Amino acid sequence: MTPRLDAISIITSDLAASLAFYRRLGLDIPDGAESAPHVEVALPGGQRLLWDTEEVIASFDPDWERPAGGGERVALAFVCDGPREVDALYAELVDAGYSGQLKPWDAEWGQRYAVVLDPDGCGVSLFAALPAAK
Repeated sequence: MTPRLDAISIITSDLAASLAFYRRLGLDIPDGAESAPHVEVALPGGQRLLWDTEEVIASFDPDWERPAGGGERVALAFVCDGPREVDALYAELVDAGYSGQLKPWDAEWGQRYAVVLDPDGCGVSLFAALPAAK
């Protein structure tokens, strides 16, 4: 049997803040999920995105320690409909108080690209294909 990717997991120090951030990115997270120690949502294509609190992880792995710098937890990328959506979504998230790590720019690999940080310091890429050069 060949293993296959089934889920991506985020370990969070503030479940409510993390869920609010990912709701702004369009994920369908049920209302009231903030009161659960573990949350799962189905993603297009059949994978799942999971959240666990630091306390849940420590309950079954007593040697677990919070990673320094946050970025070692996970990194996600969200495709946008176009370059303007990258700019607008980046601005919306920064205006809502989230940290922008990399302002939108036209990357040499042909994408409009930006990075914001979720409440736990995980990098979240926003990107869209650039129109073909004329």
